[in-house]
Amino acid sequence: MSQEEPTAAGVFDKPRSRPPRRWDVALVIAAGGAVGGAARWSLNQAIPPTPGHFPWSTFIENVTGCLLLAGLLVLLVEVLQPHRYIRPFLGVGVLGGFTTFSTYTNDARLLLADGYVPTALVYLVVTLVAGLLATWLGLVLARAATRRPAREGSRRNA
Repeated sequence: MSQEEPTAAGVFDKPRSRPPRRWDVALVIAAGGAVGGAARWSLNQAIPPTPGHFPWSTFIENVTGCLLLAGLLVLLVEVLQPHRYIRPFLGVGVLGGFTTFSTYTNDARLLLADGYVPTALVYLVVTLVAGLLATWLGLVLARAATRRPAREGSRRNA
């Protein structure tokens, strides 16, 4: 059987090739992840978690990451025309390596398992609310710094 397939018109086309793999982007993300992961590790060393207490280092990492990612995306999507590696390196790599929502859920699980229910519930709610507020603040600050109003499509019509 031939690798070529007839089209509706009976003409033979060359077999379709797979899209090229983007190893270059994966390597850029990995490099950014190493930077972000090292920053997270450093913060965890500076503010080590204490069993039964509010996990401050994870809280700071995630809330700061929300603020920075929102500001970064305003710059990269609304203001600049960056090189194609910038968003994967900074957004996915550095900030993805710095933030740690899997640790957020594991911290809460450990607090619950060890009987620190009020601390776990406060941690879950405060992190979520602070992350959402930080995201909003990052958008507002970045737009103010670049004098960009919110996009018309993002506002609800009254």
